[in-house]
Amino acid sequence: MAARASSLSGLLNRVSFSCLNAPPTLAPGEVDDSEPDEGGENEVAEEEPEEEEATAAGGAAEALMEEVFQAVAALKKAYVALQEAHSPWDPAKIAAGDAAVVAELRRLAWLRERFRRGTPSTEYPLRECIVPYAVAMADLKRDLKVKEAEIESFRERVLAIEGRGASSRKGRRRVRRSAAVAPLVGKPTADLFRGHMEEVRRAVRSLASRFLTLIRGARWDIAGAVRAILDAAGTRVPDLGAEHAKPAMEAYVNRKLFQGFENESFYLEGSLSSLLDPDKHRRACYAQFRDMRGMDPGELLGVLPGCPFGRFAAAKYLALVHPSTEESLFGDLDQRRLVQDGAHPRTAFYGEFLRLAKAVWLLHLLAFALDPAPSLFDALPGSEFSPAHMDSVVPRRRGLVGFAVAPGFKLADRSLVRARVYVVPADSSSESARVVPLIS
Repeated sequence: MAARASSLSGLLNRVSFSCLNAPPTLAPGEVDDSEPDEGGENEVAEEEPEEEEATAAGGAAEALMEEVFQAVAALKKAYVALQEAHSPWDPAKIAAGDAAVVAELRRLAWLRERFRRGTPSTEYPLRECIVPYAVAMADLKRDLKVKEAEIESFRERVLAIEGRGASSRKGRRRVRRSAAVAPLVGKPTADLFRGHMEEVRRAVRSLASRFLTLIRGARWDIAGAVRAILDAAGTRVPDLGAEHAKPAMEAYVNRKLFQGFENESFYLEGSLSSLLDPDKHRRACYAQFRDMRGMDPGELLGVLPGCPFGRFAAAKYLALVHPSTEESLFGDLDQRRLVQDGAHPRTAFYGEFLRLAKAVWLLHLLAFALDPAPSLFDALPGSEFSPAHMDSVVPRRRGLVGFAVAPGFKLADRSLVRARVYVVPADSSSESARVVPLIS
């Protein structure tokens, strides 16, 4: 059986070989128009696909290289635009330039994958198509959180205005007047100043709490620290224990940060712009307020450490944190050295301080954008407590001012931002009562 199979296989091979090599039999009257060279047609047919494949591969490679050069040129152009957006500082152009650079880098990465895989497809993979939309979605979510925070801030201001207006008809008229003015974007208002003052006070409370946490961590005598703070301010309050350390610390922080507030540059420069061209100076202050309001202070000073706000923050930090205090709380003077060298540390405490410095700086810009500027006042120790001008930080509502915690402001619409004070019994102090205006 095996011999039969073998002979049958051999027979088939011989038949097929003869069919391939023998010329075909022509019917009567049929003309043979084939080439005289047998097998030439097959060789040409085999060579042509190979040549076409090589040509196609070469064309795809050339097209790929052309796309690479185009992407590199576009990346260079986008990077130049990103650099130009930093001077002068333009957040919108910086964001657009950053997006363009990232898009070109992604394009180059995709071209590299095409080259590695040898795929001539010009279509982006699905994952690469989704990534830009995911980034845009994350940016929109971030913007939404910022807008929600602004809405919440405006809601608090409206509630505060309504609370003040409910006490008198004059207050209600002021609410209606402020509501009518609110839609006018681009104009500073007294209500905006009042709302931002609340942001300053929240930032002061936050920094004071962090300061006290560091002091407790260093095992300081809290009561002794409070007495030292009040003695430095020339205030004598008997029997003030550690439980009242927070208002004392807030008073210290406010005193340092608001010192020089009445001057257009906090006495850091000798500028007289507010006197030489008041209208232009007011417009410039409000424009800077709007531009800087949404910026992160750390990121801003990372790009422009020597800007006016950077110089203000450095001066206030050096005034607020004594060298011996810094060394005791942090173990070294590294932060102070960086600030003195014109840099801004990337530490948690300095970041908290920068948020407060930014809030005070924006309040200062807003004050000098108003016409006329708000008048700052502070209650001296021993002054009689006045509910119309002051808020007490303790439950006591009658007595004398032990020490001022935060300044107040008299605004152009005849409303007040009341000063915050620590009230003590009337027999605890004997100094005269008076309110001192610091800005005219």
